[in-house]
Amino acid sequence: MSSSTPSPLARSRKSRRGTEFVCEMAFRPLAHPLVLALARLRVPPPAVVVAAGVAGLAAAVQLGRGSLVAAALLIQLKTLLDNADGQLARLTGRTSTFGRYLDSEVDLLVNAALFAALGWTTGRPAVALVAFLALTSVLSLDFNVERLARGVVAAPEADGGRTAFLRRIYGFVYAPQDRLAESLVARRPWLTAPRAVSVLANFGMSTQLALFGLLLALGHPEVFAWLVLGEAAAIVVLALLPRRVLRQREELA
Repeated sequence: MSSSTPSPLARSRKSRRGTEFVCEMAFRPLAHPLVLALARLRVPPPAVVVAAGVAGLAAAVQLGRGSLVAAALLIQLKTLLDNADGQLARLTGRTSTFGRYLDSEVDLLVNAALFAALGWTTGRPAVALVAFLALTSVLSLDFNVERLARGVVAAPEADGGRTAFLRRIYGFVYAPQDRLAESLVARRPWLTAPRAVSVLANFGMSTQLALFGLLLALGHPEVFAWLVLGEAAAIVVLALLPRRVLRQREELA
C-alpha cells in the first residue's frame, strides 16, 4: 500500500471545523473496529442507524422502569452505533441523503423518548419537556454553526420515494431551526470563528449522551435536565453579548 493512501480510520473521518473531544478520544476509536467488521459484512449504514435507534429506545424503556444502570449502558451503545454509522458510510462510499435524514430523525425520536422517560421517572414532565427543547436547540446550533463555518448551504435536492418522505419530515422539524441559526449567525458572525465552533462542538450529541449516561449510573438522572437548561441559557447569554464586550474579554485573556 502506498504511503500516500489514507488509512481506513482516516477515510472514515468526518470533516469538521471543531473537535468534539469525547467523540474523538473515546467513541470514534471504539467504533472503528466495529466499522471494519460491518464493512466486511456489507452491512448498509441505514441498518446501523436503525440499530442505534433501537438501542436508544430500549434505553428509554429501561429509564422509565427505573433501571438506571441498564439505561446508561444502552445509551452508550446507542452513541457507539451512532458514531459507527457515519464512519461506515464514509469508509464504504455509501453516504446518502436518505442516511443523513434518517440519522437526524432517529436521533430526535430517541431524544424525545429519553426525555419522556426522564419526566416519568423524576415526576417532572414539564422540566423534562423544556430540557428536551433546550437540547434540541443546542444540538441544532452546534450543527448549523459547523455547517455555516464550512460555507455549506443547504439546497433542495431531487429525490423521490422514501428519501422525499424523510426530507418532508426534516423540513417540518429542522428547517425552522436551521433558519433561526442562520439568522443568529448573520447577526453574530463571530459564532463561526474557530474558537466558537470548537466550543460548540463539545456540546454535541456524543458528549451529551455520555454525560447523561454518567449521571444515570450515579443515580441522578434529573441533574442532566438542569445541566441542559444551563447550557442553553449560557449559549443564549453569550450570543446576546455585544460584540465590543467579547472583544474586550479577548484582549484581557
